[in-house]
Amino acid sequence: MANLRILKKEIDYRLEGFVFDCEMAIYFQPSKEEAVVELMEKAVALRNALYVQANNPAEPHNASLVRKHYAALRRDMVSSFSSMFEELSAVNEAK
Repeated sequence: MANLRILKKEIDYRLEGFVFDCEMAIYFQPSKEEAVVELMEKAVALRNALYVQANNPAEPHNASLVRKHYAALRRDMVSSFSSMFEELSAVNEAK
């Protein structure tokens, strides 16, 4: 990973994409607003948790462990936001 700032921007970018999709879901299906808002709150909590992990690497003085920490954080971020999008799809498909 090149820069912590870039990682934080990527976290925010993924959150913005998710929130945009949530807003579109609310616009097209206003009856599911409560469930979608809960997902948005969950996504913001995920973003905050990822920021805490990004700001606090396991062993800041060991470069090898720091790289492994950020690689694991990136994998966790991708899988977590992917599961959030799947939950949003499930809410939209429900009748």
